[in-house]
Amino acid sequence: MRAAAQRSLGIYWRTDTVETKVNLAAVGLFVIVLVAALVAGILWIASGGAVRKHYDHYLAVEEESVAGLNLNAAVKYNGVDVGKVVDIRLNREDPTRVILEFAIESGTPIKTDTEAVLKTQGLTGIAYVELSGSTATAPPLVAAAGHRYPVIKTKPSLGARLENVMTTALSKLDATSNKIDALLSDDNLASVKTTLANLAAVTETIAARRETLNTGIANAAQTFDHTAKVTAELGPLVERIGRSVDALEKMGNEAALASATAGRTLETAGRTIDSVGGDVKRFTADTLPETQRLLGELSVLAASLRRLSERIEGSPGGLLVGRRPVPPGPGEKPGE
Repeated sequence: MRAAAQRSLGIYWRTDTVETKVNLAAVGLFVIVLVAALVAGILWIASGGAVRKHYDHYLAVEEESVAGLNLNAAVKYNGVDVGKVVDIRLNREDPTRVILEFAIESGTPIKTDTEAVLKTQGLTGIAYVELSGSTATAPPLVAAAGHRYPVIKTKPSLGARLENVMTTALSKLDATSNKIDALLSDDNLASVKTTLANLAAVTETIAARRETLNTGIANAAQTFDHTAKVTAELGPLVERIGRSVDALEKMGNEAALASATAGRTLETAGRTIDSVGGDVKRFTADTLPETQRLLGELSVLAASLRRLSERIEGSPGGLLVGRRPVPPGPGEKPGE
């Protein structure tokens, strides 16, 4: 029985040993496969996955310290991650400038008016690059002739601007302090003391002559009132003088016009007299003899009419029976 038990135990022991070896091999193989798959996944993710992103490279030249900015720092466009910093180096020709190289996703609208500025994220102080300032009408940014990558313009960061402002303010404060020190020198303080003493003396003098000054001020007020009244009275007088001047000017204009009219009238009268003189001469030479002859004939006709009238008045019937023969006088024969 014991042998059978031992054999039985030996069988069980061998069986357990075989099963243990089989399990270790399976586990080892599984671990190897898992590690290989993990490495492959990491490599796949690192390579961009199923869709590999393409990047365009740009440069930027900073004229300030880039402390806190590291490689692979984020490059954001209006707050959106579009790339990373792939290189940071000094400009060998001008060490005050730092050259930054960015890898930015293809298709990002980097234009000629795009600007890069250094910023820090939150309280951690992690620096990154912020792109902004692009407009829809600006042309895309391209590399200049002889350059490999396009160069994005930069502007001072908030820290640099604050530093400049603080430096300017401190320099002005220093200059103001120096001027105050010069103003408060011993000589100037002595001059101020003398000026204050003189002012005190002047004040005492004014206080002593207060009544005289009050009287003078009252007289000045009366003078101003009189001046105002005179000015008020001068207004109408000036207005009347102005109207008189206008009237004189009008009379002068009318006199000039009348003189010009009289001259033209005299000239016209002269021409008329000359014309009338010629007409009178022609009348005297041509018409006067005829007029004299006509007047003579009119005189004879008037005498005849007068005699006829007298006869009619003496013998009105003579117009009907005719003229009666005159009886012969003494010593005359009828018919003689």
